[in-house]
Amino acid sequence: MAKQQATGAGKRLKVTLVRSVIGYEKSQRETVIGLGLRRIGHSVEVVDHPAMRGMIHKVRHLVQVEE
Repeated sequence: MAKQQATGAGKRLKVTLVRSVIGYEKSQRETVIGLGLRRIGHSVEVVDHPAMRGMIHKVRHLVQVEE
C-alpha cells in the first residue's frame, strides 16, 4: 500500500499559477518552480502530502488549488 502512494496513486491536487512571481522573494519563485509551474495559467497535478501542502501554503497568494 505504501508503495502505491509513493508512485502517485494517492489523492491529487490541481495547482494553477494565477499571479506572476515578479517582485516576490527568490524562495517563493523557487517554490513555484519546484511545484512544476512555468507560466501564468499553467496547471499541474501534484500528490497531496504534507510537503506539497507546505509548498502550496508558502505561495498561496500566487496559486489556485483544486482537489
